[in-house]
Amino acid sequence: MDMMSSNRKIDPTRRRATTLFKPDGTPRDNDRVEIGPTDLAFTEWAALGITPPDMPRLREYRLSRIVGELNRHDYAGLVTFDPLNIRYITDATNMQLWTTHNPARACFVSASGYVVLFDFHGSEHLSAHLPLVREVRHGASFFYFESAGLVHHHALTFAREIEALMRDHAPGNRRLAVDRMERAGHDALESLGVEVFNGQEVTELARAIKNTNEVNAMRCALAACESAMQEMQAMVRPGITEVEAWAILQHGNHIRGGEWIETRILSSGPRTNPWFQEAGPRVMAEGDILAFDTDLIGPYGYCADLSRTWIVGDAEPSAYEKQIYRDAVDHIRMNTEALKPGIPLDELTRVSQQLPAQYVEQRYGVVYHGVGLCDEYPSIRYAQDFEAGQHGDRVLEPGMTLCVEVYYGEVGGPCGIKLEDQVLITETGVENLTRYPFEERFLV
Repeated sequence: MDMMSSNRKIDPTRRRATTLFKPDGTPRDNDRVEIGPTDLAFTEWAALGITPPDMPRLREYRLSRIVGELNRHDYAGLVTFDPLNIRYITDATNMQLWTTHNPARACFVSASGYVVLFDFHGSEHLSAHLPLVREVRHGASFFYFESAGLVHHHALTFAREIEALMRDHAPGNRRLAVDRMERAGHDALESLGVEVFNGQEVTELARAIKNTNEVNAMRCALAACESAMQEMQAMVRPGITEVEAWAILQHGNHIRGGEWIETRILSSGPRTNPWFQEAGPRVMAEGDILAFDTDLIGPYGYCADLSRTWIVGDAEPSAYEKQIYRDAVDHIRMNTEALKPGIPLDELTRVSQQLPAQYVEQRYGVVYHGVGLCDEYPSIRYAQDFEAGQHGDRVLEPGMTLCVEVYYGEVGGPCGIKLEDQVLITETGVENLTRYPFEERFLV
């Protein structure tokens, strides 16, 4: 059981080298512990002129972003149980999907940048190549499956370790940010006199601004995703099922070092209206509309969140399909052009394109959303869903990466169109990071 494992510090002199790639970008060690890109991915990125990220510098930058937010809020430190926040701070992964619903891992980072990873038992080796992780401990598993009748005892044991870390690394400061935690842990911290604050604000604001290395990692993830999309489109034909098509996309992501899928939103024919139907056993026919949202977590753990709509087989789209597709493309393009640094986030709802009346009821949930290791802050709504003051005085800043998306589908309509691009806010405007084209058959 995880609570039974002993804590131990890592001797930095015994760590493996963190420079794990050759100068040409190919792996230095195929037996390396950490997951990552494959030779296929490196070859494709080189052909596209994409530079892989400098991972040691990327990790240092991400930790500095967290530390900056902790100091800005005057917190002694942050405790995170969210696997993606743990990844952002440490770059250590361990059963990422399993730990999203079994909170067996945690991380403490102090306002001075001291990082303690509370990992699953027997997993010390998974972070041995990461010098920013100063200690590996255990004992974060105090959810019922692990602890049963000892939940409160184990939570208090964990809380005492956190409180001791606060005393050691931020003496006199009792303010702690926590992103999400089992109720027993929250109660235990407060019983020790620790003031608990919203850690999601810390992590979301830290993650919102990417530097060049993060953007390069995202370019790599997008390129892997688009290669997988191309493979899927080449194999989609009448007679194939939705789940078969989706499996091709997933295969393409994984063989390039991609990690997992957030959703499985792919539908065809009448199942494209309304949206959010997941891939099923439906057999696609000649002339069917096929629409999907990738939601892929690609190489380096970065999200590639693109949507495209195709037509199955050699049929020509109908006049209706062409019209709503063109309207959707115009919507995406105009909303992309509206982006520039300095715009207040609350103002984005006003300056963005709104939907024609017939598409409002089945509108997508956002006009824009942030993207990084997954969908991230901010979420920008349509006028119908806008609530003033959600973002305070925050503005679009260079280094933010956003998804621009739209769903066009009338209530009771024969189909729907889903499109989405991923973009970067620059010093002067916006760069579209998406290379995958819209479908010419709908646009002629």
